[in-house]
Amino acid sequence: MSRVWRTLKGYLFWTYDRGSFHYDVMVTLILIFIFAAPRFINFKDRAAENRVRAGEITVTSDARQGLIYQVDAAQVDAQDMGMVRRNFQNLLQPMIGGTPIERVEPVRDDMGRIVAYRAWVRK
Repeated sequence: MSRVWRTLKGYLFWTYDRGSFHYDVMVTLILIFIFAAPRFINFKDRAAENRVRAGEITVTSDARQGLIYQVDAAQVDAQDMGMVRRNFQNLLQPMIGGTPIERVEPVRDDMGRIVAYRAWVRK
């Protein structure tokens, strides 16, 4: 029993030398866990869902080497332009990464209501 305990203690405290049989067994068990565990254990890690469906962001080119992104006002819901800018940045994060937005302007309909927002981003 003492020999079994010593072996288990060696595995627990990782005392075996590199290249030894027991070291190889520990590394093999770790690799099996890394590659097999996601099939059997639900770690609840999913890709972040994109809040905007395809076709809801319109991208056009401007004359100054930049892009203009337009999104429906409901997607950038906010009370002031500072919040609009932050929400727009978060919304465009998957597309533009950390590129800063130069300016944001509302798009109004004939009655003066805001229906969308446009953001200018330099390439």
